[in-house]
Amino acid sequence: MKIINIQTQVKYIELKTPFITALRRVDKIEFVRVSVECDNSFIAIGEAPATKAITGEGIEEILDSINAIKDRFFALSVEDSIKILHSSEIGSSAASALDMAFVSLLAQERELPLYQYLGAKDSITLYTDVTISFKSTLEMLDDSIKAVQNGLSILKIKLAKNITHAIQTTKTISKKLPSAKLIIDANQAWSVQDSLLFIESLKGVKIELIEQPVIASDIEGLKLITTSSTIPILADEAVFTLDDAKRVIESKSADMINIKLMKCGGITKAVEILEYAKSKGVKCMLGSMLEGPYSINSALHLAMAYPDVIAYIDLDSPLLYKRESTELEFSFKGSKIVYNPS
Repeated sequence: MKIINIQTQVKYIELKTPFITALRRVDKIEFVRVSVECDNSFIAIGEAPATKAITGEGIEEILDSINAIKDRFFALSVEDSIKILHSSEIGSSAASALDMAFVSLLAQERELPLYQYLGAKDSITLYTDVTISFKSTLEMLDDSIKAVQNGLSILKIKLAKNITHAIQTTKTISKKLPSAKLIIDANQAWSVQDSLLFIESLKGVKIELIEQPVIASDIEGLKLITTSSTIPILADEAVFTLDDAKRVIESKSADMINIKLMKCGGITKAVEILEYAKSKGVKCMLGSMLEGPYSINSALHLAMAYPDVIAYIDLDSPLLYKRESTELEFSFKGSKIVYNPS
């Protein structure tokens, strides 16, 4: 099975409402779709969204990276192409799009669905959180109530620099929705002092975890918060690669890590991190950017292969699409996700 063609196109998906965090506002998902064809007529698709605020890659950077490297894969096996891809200096999102297509081709060659190729025996029901975008406290409460009414029981609350707003909003949502599971995501917006104030102020309030409270480079600050916190701390932007994961886990700077295909470079690299975390007894979140349906499919197949390591799933992009996608292999019913291949 040799690669004979690689093509790209830019795709867009409108969102129901703007997606707002401490880092960015997004009104529509923009992503590059890459199609890889082999000499046995197999075709596989990968995707990478524009996430300049996080990975440094917009649409042009992703396209440039793929176009600069794609000729190197022609007439090569998929296995050799994966090796070359991950020894190349290209952006992590561009690498992820190619990698998920390559891995999908290997699964096709073995006539297996991707989750079985990755080691799972059976498909399982998964549960995702849903993002509550950063707004005023009352607006976020209203969005949270609507989400719970629609069967979404795990809420990822996006907060920003104003720690008073963060404390008030979390308390308000928790009081009104005591049965909801709350994940607090500061997206690097807080100082160590504000993080500790938040934790102290939320004593007695049930919170699943706090995600990346401080800037990604402040590993010492993250460790101080983790050591002092009664709430589990999850590292997100601080962990892109396997080396990052090792640094955070070995230094005990966070209780958990968030793995995203777009940060680490695709399924191949995510598996390496998951296997390492498994060996250390560390639980993970499998997260995502705002992504298209094929990259969400890939992440969900990966989630089914590692239920013993992945404690939380943040793959809610399809819930935010303005129109339901026909390209998903999974059905979303509230927080529940069920494998439903066509």
